[in-house]
This record gives sequence, C-alpha cells and structure tokens, in this order.
Amino acid sequence: MIDLYTWTTPNGRKISIMLEETGLPYRVHPVDLGAGAQLAPEFTALNPNGRIPVIVDDDAEGGPYAVIESGAILVYLAEKTGRFLPPAGRARSDVVQWLMFQMGGIGPMMGQAGYFANTASEKIPFAIERYVNESARLLEVLDTRLDGRDFLGGEYSIADMATYPWVVAGFAPLEGLLPDRVGRLAKVRAWLDRVGKRPAVERGMQVPAR
Repeated sequence: MIDLYTWTTPNGRKISIMLEETGLPYRVHPVDLGAGAQLAPEFTALNPNGRIPVIVDDDAEGGPYAVIESGAILVYLAEKTGRFLPPAGRARSDVVQWLMFQMGGIGPMMGQAGYFANTASEKIPFAIERYVNESARLLEVLDTRLDGRDFLGGEYSIADMATYPWVVAGFAPLEGLLPDRVGRLAKVRAWLDRVGKRPAVERGMQVPAR
C-alpha cells in the first residue's frame, strides 16, 4: 500500500495520475496547504522541506519508506512497477530529459507566473511580464518537441504525467494574456487533449476530492 500525502496542486496531481495509471493501491492523506498543514510536525517528519507530495511505501524493502520530491516519486514508482520509464539507453534518457524540463522549467516558471499575476498582494509588472513570457517560451519549446510525436518521451511516460497538470492549468490563462503566441500552439493543445482523455488522468486530476 502507498500512502499519498497531497493537495489540489499540479505537483500533487502528478503522483495521483501515476498511481492511477499503475493501479497501485493507495490511501490519500489531504494536506491542506491553505491551513498550513504542510508545516505540522507530523508532516515535516516525513518531509523536512514542508512540501507536498510525499509518498510512504509500506511494502518497500526494509520497511516503510518515505519519498519526497515529485520527480523522484515518479521515478521511484516507475522503477517499482516497471512502467512508464524505459529501463535503459536513449529511450530512458529521452523521458528523464523531459521530466527534468518540467521540474526545472515548466513548474517553477508557471508557478511564479501564477503567483505574481494572481496571488501576490502587490502587482509587480516586471515580474508578471518576466514569468508570463518565460512560461510562453517554454510552451513553445514543448510545441517544438511535440512536432511529429504524440508524447514528450516518445511513448506515454512519467514526463507527460509530470507536465500535464501544470500545462492544463496554465494554458488558458497564458493564452488569454498572449493570444498571438500561445494561441498558435496547436501541438500542445492536441497533446493536452490526448493526455487529458486518459481515464487514469481524469481520475488522478480529482485527487484529493475537493
């Protein structure tokens, strides 16, 4: 059994999608970020960084094992199940590269764009412009990558699971701000539709229940 500590964010939904795709049994433990539950001692005992998601694998060799950081969790679950991450060579590298692209680019930049445009108490035009434009640039990179292929790593993989929750949340707002740039990214739009229609993705995007 996998215990999943999560909330209704793109990073959390990466993991519920993967768990739904693999069919691993799991229990959901909502961590209400708005209420500061991620800072409670019982949670920071699992992740000293105070961030979701976290999993605890009750069936791990040597006893229950906690894994933090969404990208590391995806790799762990892929290796545990032998699914959605090729075992070696160029195919594995392709998936890992695009997983890292999400972790180092799509997630941080789109997260900052959302924060400065929607959440920050002070609207700072330079910060909004910087992160919105960088997010659009990264979507353009995705559109280039998807030219001639259905999924980021070639076959459907943890790279798509990691990237989808961020892009599906940010695409429409970015298109509204930059219609001439984002509106023409037909390959990203088709990829969103392709990934979003997967039943496991539909289920995973509803975890935890609101």
